[in-house]
Amino acid sequence: MSTERIQELIEKYNAQQADPAEMKLIEKLIEEGLVDIAELHGLQEMEDQLVRMDLPQPSLKLDDAFYHMLAEEKRKSSGFSWKAFFAWPEFAPRLAFASVTLLLGLAAGFFLRAPQPQKDQQIGVLTQEVSDLKEMMMLSLLEKESATDRLKAVSLSEDMGQASQKVTSALLQTLNHDDNVNVRLAALDVLKAYSKDSKVREELIRSISKQDSPLVQISLAELMVELQAKSSVKELEKILRNENTPTDVKKKIRESIQVII
Repeated sequence: MSTERIQELIEKYNAQQADPAEMKLIEKLIEEGLVDIAELHGLQEMEDQLVRMDLPQPSLKLDDAFYHMLAEEKRKSSGFSWKAFFAWPEFAPRLAFASVTLLLGLAAGFFLRAPQPQKDQQIGVLTQEVSDLKEMMMLSLLEKESATDRLKAVSLSEDMGQASQKVTSALLQTLNHDDNVNVRLAALDVLKAYSKDSKVREELIRSISKQDSPLVQISLAELMVELQAKSSVKELEKILRNENTPTDVKKKIRESIQVII
């Protein structure tokens, strides 16, 4: 590969524009010693290539049929259940993610227009129901074959606030076993927020020796430095003993170990 092409790949990586195929090329170049880790900036940053799904802004001209449907549901039961609403067959997890997001926007519009006493009474219920829905969609998207869908799932989990054990377990599973480096890096970035939890931290430490990607290995080493996780040293040393570990990666790992101890 020409020097110009290698430099182009480095620039695309640093600009966060490298696609999955180019990420694999970069990793191969690192392994061959043709790319210096120091040339790759921001390994601790989550990939901005995540496809973020923003909630649509609620409009005052929302579909009257939607409100009629809500009113009918309220008359049928003592309390409206968003979980039951989205459990209908046409709103199953297989529904397109964008459609679910739009419905969340419509729901937000309903509460914005509701009388204040009613809004105060039900806002807590809505918050929990939306959180449950996000979790359901996140877990469903993680099972998709498309890496883009799995990146959406990880991005969705970032907005959950306090994630459940089910969510953190799914993220750890993704970190350890997903075949896409970008997805693994994204999962690790989200898990950093939960690394103060002793169970999550222990699983992150166990994950170190399971990684074969230089980028993920270095990101985990940097996180261990931030956490001053002395118990991670043994796992980091396993990377050093692996003869397939690139020289530049070993150098970075040694530096991390020195800071930790």
